[in-house]
Amino acid sequence: MIAKGGDTRRPVCVVDDDASVREAVGGLLRSVGMTVETFGSAREFLASARHDAPSCLVLDVELPGLSGLDLQQELAKGNVRVPIIFLTGHGDIPMSVRAIQAGALDFLTKPVDVDQLLGAVERGIAQDHGAVPSGGVIGTSPSWRGVLAQAAKVAPAETTVLLTGESGTGKEVVAHMIHRGSRRAEGPFVALNCAALPEALLESELFGYEKGAFTGAVSARAGRLEQAAGGTLFLDEVGEMSPAVQAKVLRVLQEREFQRLGGTRMLKADVRVIAATNRDLQVALTRGSFREDLYYRLHVFAIHLPPLRERPEDILPLLEHFVDELGPVVLGRPAAGISREARAHFLAHAWPGNVRELRNAVERALILCEGGLINPEHLPWTVEASKSAPLIPLPAPAAPAPPAGGEFPAQGVDLEAIERELIEGALKQTGRNKSRAARLLGLSRSKLYSRMERFGLA
Repeated sequence: MIAKGGDTRRPVCVVDDDASVREAVGGLLRSVGMTVETFGSAREFLASARHDAPSCLVLDVELPGLSGLDLQQELAKGNVRVPIIFLTGHGDIPMSVRAIQAGALDFLTKPVDVDQLLGAVERGIAQDHGAVPSGGVIGTSPSWRGVLAQAAKVAPAETTVLLTGESGTGKEVVAHMIHRGSRRAEGPFVALNCAALPEALLESELFGYEKGAFTGAVSARAGRLEQAAGGTLFLDEVGEMSPAVQAKVLRVLQEREFQRLGGTRMLKADVRVIAATNRDLQVALTRGSFREDLYYRLHVFAIHLPPLRERPEDILPLLEHFVDELGPVVLGRPAAGISREARAHFLAHAWPGNVRELRNAVERALILCEGGLINPEHLPWTVEASKSAPLIPLPAPAAPAPPAGGEFPAQGVDLEAIERELIEGALKQTGRNKSRAARLLGLSRSKLYSRMERFGLA
């Protein structure tokens, strides 16, 4: 049986009896730097010689022999805690309710949306690690400082906030930041991915339901609106809501009240709503797929999160942050650092998956480098692909350089003095953070320490 402990090197496990689905999902997750193991049945998964529970489980509902729901129950009986994302080709409501009630993180219908699946797996891994990804707050670019300034201004108000931007830009991270800065900070932060559930299940998850509201509703259940009472409700991918659910959400925002499915009693909606979308809602308005009145209810205070490619000056700070954050967890010790060549490739990459992709790339590289320097061969994209865009040169070290002709002065140069100056500069720039200074210099921590001792800088 699977054990209950582990670290972030634990893979995402995909269990599906359809080999094409299994390999497609596995390939997608590997493409963003995740470690993946695939299985054709629940029994094959249970029989695998694993020492740790996976960091997240992507599980087909209908499996031969032991179903996905049965596997969920088996893991629960064994007190094995693992975030589970169900995949199904049917979208059966009672089945979905059973899965969610039993603790499933998400319930996605096939064919699954790539961004929905990646977002769900990322949330599962973050939940498994006991934290919300925090890297999106890092950054010094003018556009990112503008985002943080707007978030700080609106946080103390009760105003509804709409966060827009591509997938992976950090919308949920900013939503958490707004919640922490609000008067509701002591209340719950409850998130609901509107794209992850079919319409009927989304409605029951949001509003809750009374016993007997539909087949499978064997007892009453509070929805996310009630769970978020006194706090913040985060509606992710709000642009994917059906028109029927949009109308009910509009009433919540207007009247601050709602009913459970199958209920007759009006309940108060004591929540602050933060919504997010990667769609252009104005285009959806013109197509008639999103209600104009709901759009203006949500668009009270809008914040647009720029993609990572539009703020390249934030790539290296984010890179440093993720190496510091993940090194001790993935490796059990601080990482040695990142080579100059790898930094250049990080800067040159287009980052279509934004900050989420960057974090996954760092985690993968840390596993592959096995405690040494991260080099280009440890990155999840090929060096050839990186060459499609010119590498952005890193800033040259502030040290004496020979003349343009390449000739040295007749009296020669003091190489040790130059090296000392570089080390002093790196220590000063990082506030004497030796791990970061070592990475700036392309050295391991042990080599930096030996040089510091030699120059009397320790």
